[in-house]
Amino acid sequence: MSNPHWTDRPEGGGRFAIWLIRSIALYGGRPVARLFLYPITLYFYLRRRPEREASRAFLSRVLGRPAGTFDVMRHIHRFAGVILDRVFLLARDDARQFDLEIHGLDLLFDTYDQGRGMLLLGSHLGSFEILRVLARERPEIQLKVVLDKSQTPAITELLHALNPAIGRSVIDASGGGTAIVLGIKEAVDQGAVVALLGDRARLQEPTRQAPFLGQSAPLPVAPYLIASVLDTPVLLCFGLYRGGNRYSLHFEHFADRIEIPRSERNARLDAWLARYAQRLEHHARLDPYNWFNFYDFWHSDRIEPVVAAGEPRRA
Repeated sequence: MSNPHWTDRPEGGGRFAIWLIRSIALYGGRPVARLFLYPITLYFYLRRRPEREASRAFLSRVLGRPAGTFDVMRHIHRFAGVILDRVFLLARDDARQFDLEIHGLDLLFDTYDQGRGMLLLGSHLGSFEILRVLARERPEIQLKVVLDKSQTPAITELLHALNPAIGRSVIDASGGGTAIVLGIKEAVDQGAVVALLGDRARLQEPTRQAPFLGQSAPLPVAPYLIASVLDTPVLLCFGLYRGGNRYSLHFEHFADRIEIPRSERNARLDAWLARYAQRLEHHARLDPYNWFNFYDFWHSDRIEPVVAAGEPRRA
């Protein structure tokens, strides 16, 4: 049976449902809005079989035991809660209502103060939106986020309505490889922090296999090639939701510079991918319910393009 690529799955909910939750959140407050997460969780558990099965398979792998119905529903509930919190983070542009534990912030500031710009490599583990806490700590930091607006149009439309300024902080990944690289280069040249995700490749995007949770998984190579071309520092970031109003945000050093000579391209890419996957696995094991890749992460029978030594990457 063919396993669909994650981009083939329709966006969850719809514009009406998403805007309804937005209205409840803004007018009823976070405690009231969170009550609606229970029927939402049940709805998605019953209606989204591929996501349900992917959750069960991942949790069984990482927990070391068969995942039950409660585990899967807890997983979906955690995801819905993080999406809901994006409303509050963007609508009020204020993270003070959240209890944030931040690790490695001095490392990020020291790198930023070098004036070279940087790449901040994250994942679909926890909340990427919690990065906006940087504006509270250092308002002068320019944060740019690489985001494919075409993949989740309803949520993207909602987020822009909540905070129109978000459009200026997004580098749209739907425009193709060349446009993405040029957008990132422009931001880095201006000394910005550019955040992008390293655990999920778009359809036809080059990947290579890396060991992750006991088995090889396809990971995109673009972040490392871009960092190599731009000669910019790379940090890792993970924003884990800990329940209630608590988040822990981790910044980690990854590379002062990434060098990928053509003659060693495969070996260098494999080494960087393995290093990233090892840190991703570490944080995924800290709280598996923060894993928000609801698709078959390991076994896709689609043929993905692979970067070979000496070959230029096609946009």
